[in-house]
Amino acid sequence: MLSLRTLEGDALSAWLDRLGVEYAQERVAAGDEPERAKASVERNRQEFFPGEVAAPGQLVFRLVNDEGQEVGTLWIGRMPERPPGQWWVWTIEIEAPFRGRGFGRAAMELGEQEARKAGARRLGLNVFGTNAVARSLYESLGYEITELQMSKEL
Repeated sequence: MLSLRTLEGDALSAWLDRLGVEYAQERVAAGDEPERAKASVERNRQEFFPGEVAAPGQLVFRLVNDEGQEVGTLWIGRMPERPPGQWWVWTIEIEAPFRGRGFGRAAMELGEQEARKAGARRLGLNVFGTNAVARSLYESLGYEITELQMSKEL
């Protein structure tokens, strides 16, 4: 149903460019100053993808269906300053035309397998509270809330 293909080279660089723009926009929408959001993107890119190559302990995959179509992207990896067995789902994206077909679940299950093979004992993730579809998926896979942040516009 779904397979993983390592994302590297020019395809990785292009994905990082797009991801950086989207992440900065999300940070600004969450209240960060644009300059701070941009600096965070640059710092993360240097730490996790020095020289446009995934750092050790970081895995980025294209998600490919049985028909050879790229349906999304998955990035999992070690958490900085945490014990080596604690890994993180940094990004999971299913392209809009392919949503609702089980690819998100399959990607998470494949990601868990890859993390286990690499020595992970725990896999965490962030999800925006308003993303009810994703929250439902993660809960159905056994993920539990470990932290909760709240805010209010003043």
